[in-house]
Amino acid sequence: MFFKLALRNVARSFQDYGVYLLTLTFGVCLFYTFNSLDGQGAMLYLAKNGNPIVDSIMVLMDVFSVFVAVVLACLILYADRFLLRRRKRELGTYLLLGLSQGQVSRLLFLETGLIGLISLAAGLGLGVLASYGMSALTLSMFEMDLSGLLAVSFSPRAAGKTVLYFGIIFLLVMVLSGVQVSRARLIELIHGERKNEVLKPRPLAVAVFQFVLGVACLLAAYAILLIFGMALAVAVPFLCFPMLGLGTLGTLLIFRSLSGFVMRFVQSRPELYFKNLNLFTLRQWISKVHTTYLAQTVVCILLLLAIGITASSLGLNSTLTAMTDKDAPFDITVQNQSGDVQLLDFDRVLREGGFDPDTRLAWSHDTCFYYNDAAVTGYEQASAALRVSDYNALMARQGKPGYSGPLPSEDITFGTQLTTGNLGLTCILVSDEMARQLEIRRQVWSADYAQDSKEETEEQLLRIIRPLNITLAVRAETRLSIYSDMMGNKFLALFLGLYLGFTFLLAAAAVLALQQLSQAADNTGRYAILRRLGAEERQVSRSATQQVALAFLLPLALALIHSVVGMRAANDIIATAGRIDSAASSLVTAGVLLAVYGGYFLATALACRRMAKNA
Repeated sequence: MFFKLALRNVARSFQDYGVYLLTLTFGVCLFYTFNSLDGQGAMLYLAKNGNPIVDSIMVLMDVFSVFVAVVLACLILYADRFLLRRRKRELGTYLLLGLSQGQVSRLLFLETGLIGLISLAAGLGLGVLASYGMSALTLSMFEMDLSGLLAVSFSPRAAGKTVLYFGIIFLLVMVLSGVQVSRARLIELIHGERKNEVLKPRPLAVAVFQFVLGVACLLAAYAILLIFGMALAVAVPFLCFPMLGLGTLGTLLIFRSLSGFVMRFVQSRPELYFKNLNLFTLRQWISKVHTTYLAQTVVCILLLLAIGITASSLGLNSTLTAMTDKDAPFDITVQNQSGDVQLLDFDRVLREGGFDPDTRLAWSHDTCFYYNDAAVTGYEQASAALRVSDYNALMARQGKPGYSGPLPSEDITFGTQLTTGNLGLTCILVSDEMARQLEIRRQVWSADYAQDSKEETEEQLLRIIRPLNITLAVRAETRLSIYSDMMGNKFLALFLGLYLGFTFLLAAAAVLALQQLSQAADNTGRYAILRRLGAEERQVSRSATQQVALAFLLPLALALIHSVVGMRAANDIIATAGRIDSAASSLVTAGVLLAVYGGYFLATALACRRMAKNA
């Protein structure tokens, strides 16, 4: 009997509490996806090439997974408390019908277990698909065809870890729900839905003072962050703690002041206050803000963390890409550091090794660097000299303008994309005639592969070139090897940023959604009274939607203001490493925010409208 009753209640919950079930499913999906990285194509490729960053990524994922599990556990417990409050009358009815508190607790235990199994199964299924999508995304970052590593796969390790963590969470929910029901009195359960929050209007002067003080605290926190910078403000405790404290206090005061500030403001405009159902909508919303300003503050901070972490990781990702492109203008660069002793004919060496440069290479150039003789060039600081014709040829390959100034030129450091990898020379440009008076110091051969089979081409090249190091000091650096090393850092920043960003965003959206669903359920009797008083159906539905919109948009608006200031400080740090594509990272972050946060808003608004309609 208990199992059939629990199954019926769960089936009914799919309609009434779909947001709760979706949150559980998405939480499982998120946890599985990021814990299955070891089986994804990009990580397999990096591990095959011996990149040490793979172990670091997996260790950090394990550490952050514990943190994410704690956040999701708090979210699930918070959601269960809201749903249990909604069902107090139902549970009290079971007691009136003769069930004992132990039997009611066992019923809740079965319901939670069924919901947990459904969420785990659905979440793991979505997680496998999401893992495939993330694998495709990361493999697309490589400059080679790795489609052979792309396949739908199931990670037993990630699945076992997900089942273990969420099994503990669901078990904790079962125990706490049973304890809460066993300790509740019958009258509290029967009248639980009728217990309203008391709206105590605050004096307008107090509300205005709190609002002004909150704005002042935020401005002080922003000033510390922008003047001293994020790195210094976070590294120095006497700057970090006041900054975080002022920011949190300012956010709290602004939400606390809304109950009196907004109410008095709207009441001073009767044409707005008494229009349609604005009076009802505003008082219902204000009553919740009046007592849940702390939750609004937490949601705002969660949104700030989600937006800031996601945008920063994407911005750092684009910066690392720009750094990689700067360090690797050509597919391969071979340095013959014994060029002052023996020059190599690379075309002949490659043909003797069975490699056809005419068909396998799209472009190649042999460059000589010369010892700088101050008596010839007139410069003493430069360690080497380069012919201007060679410089222009290398620049032309990259689609950049050549040098047309006076010769010899001023010192040129080799951050100017002349070689793949680090050349380690500071040189000047000289005319071809002047170069004949200088002694050769180093020979550098650069090449770009043909479009097909770049990885295979590189393997053949390196197999021929590396043995030359036995008799000569020959060093080869390739774009693929530099990319492989940099990819580990890119994935670390991307994975951790998206993991934490999605977690905080999911938590913020789910908390707001569950609050609004609980409030809509409490308001069903009020919606019925409004209909008896003559309110039209569209007015009731609009009122329900407006309450949800106010709850979702206010924390988001303040979080966006926080994130604009925070991202400016974060970009100053990221910019020290390279160029930032702020527009791209902002657009992607906005897309993620719209998809997750907007999706929760839409689902919550539709559910609340349905509750209002069925009242």
